[in-house]
Amino acid sequence: MILGHGDDAFRFDRPVRADFSSNVYQNVDLGALKEHLKDRLDAIGHYPEPEPYRLEAAIAASCGIASEAVCVTAGATEAIYLIALAFRGSSSSVLQPTFSEYADACRLHRHNILPVGQDGKGSSRMLWLCNPNNPDGRVIPKDRLTERIRSNPDTVFVIDQSYGFFTQEPLLSPSEALCFPNVLQLHSMTKRYAMPGLRLGYVTGTPELIAKLRAVRMPWSVNALAVEAGLYLTGHPDTAPIDLDALLAEAQRLREHLCAIPGVSAEPTRTHFMLCRLESGKASDLKEWLVREKGLLIRDASNFEGLDEGCFRIAAQKREENDLLVEAISEWQEAQR
Repeated sequence: MILGHGDDAFRFDRPVRADFSSNVYQNVDLGALKEHLKDRLDAIGHYPEPEPYRLEAAIAASCGIASEAVCVTAGATEAIYLIALAFRGSSSSVLQPTFSEYADACRLHRHNILPVGQDGKGSSRMLWLCNPNNPDGRVIPKDRLTERIRSNPDTVFVIDQSYGFFTQEPLLSPSEALCFPNVLQLHSMTKRYAMPGLRLGYVTGTPELIAKLRAVRMPWSVNALAVEAGLYLTGHPDTAPIDLDALLAEAQRLREHLCAIPGVSAEPTRTHFMLCRLESGKASDLKEWLVREKGLLIRDASNFEGLDEGCFRIAAQKREENDLLVEAISEWQEAQR
């Protein structure tokens, strides 16, 4: 695991007024979920199910697939390491730049990491990709991805769709992906419902692939409150509603305002977060100044493979918070000239 993921407000003495550093949209109302969990607090006095079969069955029903095609995990990150363990010693390729834990998990479990070819293919046993991709928000078109999967039947495609809710681009659904025997999809409930502290995710795939993951999953890896939260949210999917159209429109407005700042650029994105660059200077210096002077937190993205010291990532929040960020970065840039 690299140091320097987002949401690291614990490193700073000053309270953070607005957090742009993680890809979680913070401004959701979790009141109903919190009230539900208050009534389930006695669950912490008992072991959860050794394997979360009730939640897997509930998720499967909501997706229209068999429960044997679902493996619930303590966040998508546990899923990444489970997959790397289940295929220990394989060869893997990772589409970069992207979330560092794919390559870290592969190295931990002795995968031979091979480069990806110019056509996006490789000779490896496994191909890891994030769609929408972290940190730049790009989305591989569904038809292109489907064709790549179909034409490479000997490659296991590990597709992280943790941010699938946050794009309007067509993506493979769990039921569609089950038509392929070589696809594992990662999903994150903590991203959609802004509860990363509970650590809750799941993997979907053919029962044969999922059985490999269940065989190496530790017992009781998903805690009792996370299971209760998952059961509630599966039964109440409209909890913590997000107006996606409005959020994506606000993200585009934020991007345009950032690009209007001399010396700053923001890449096109198909979701609510985006990769930005400074023409000169270090993103780490900008990050420290924003927290210290303004109480605003961004993600220094210079530690993503293939990115340089001028790169940072932000996720759009409320309009007034986004405006504070634009004003602050403008002020910092002006001071650098």
